[in-house]
Amino acid sequence: MDIDFKEIASYAIILIIVLIAAQHLNVVVSGSMEPAFYRGDIVLVQKADFLGLHEFDPKDVKVGDVVVYDAAWYNQPVIHRVINITNINGTTMYMIKGDNNNAPDPYYVKADQINEKVVTLGDNLIVIPKVGYLSLWLRGL
Repeated sequence: MDIDFKEIASYAIILIIVLIAAQHLNVVVSGSMEPAFYRGDIVLVQKADFLGLHEFDPKDVKVGDVVVYDAAWYNQPVIHRVINITNINGTTMYMIKGDNNNAPDPYYVKADQINEKVVTLGDNLIVIPKVGYLSLWLRGL
């Protein structure tokens, strides 16, 4: 039995690419952003810090951007849209809201709470429809 190191190396490279790609996909768990995307969809995200690489700076987030942040009011990351940016006592604060929600999220968000930003192509969010349902089912969500 001959070991083909080129074949093993190619499988290792493919595995690394898949693992990196998986870290840039986020499954949507609620309908709060409908119709931009729906529960079970997957969105492509940039990370504020991915293994020491800064794919975007949270301080550069603009009104209209869809971000993933650590919410003070919820125990899981939240994917909602920035609707206003204001300065409170010298700190830049972001008002964030789900497109399908009647009111903004209950607390302002600081830049250091923003971990990811949904990637856009032109004005369109990068969304893979319905592919995340299996993940939701496996996680019991």
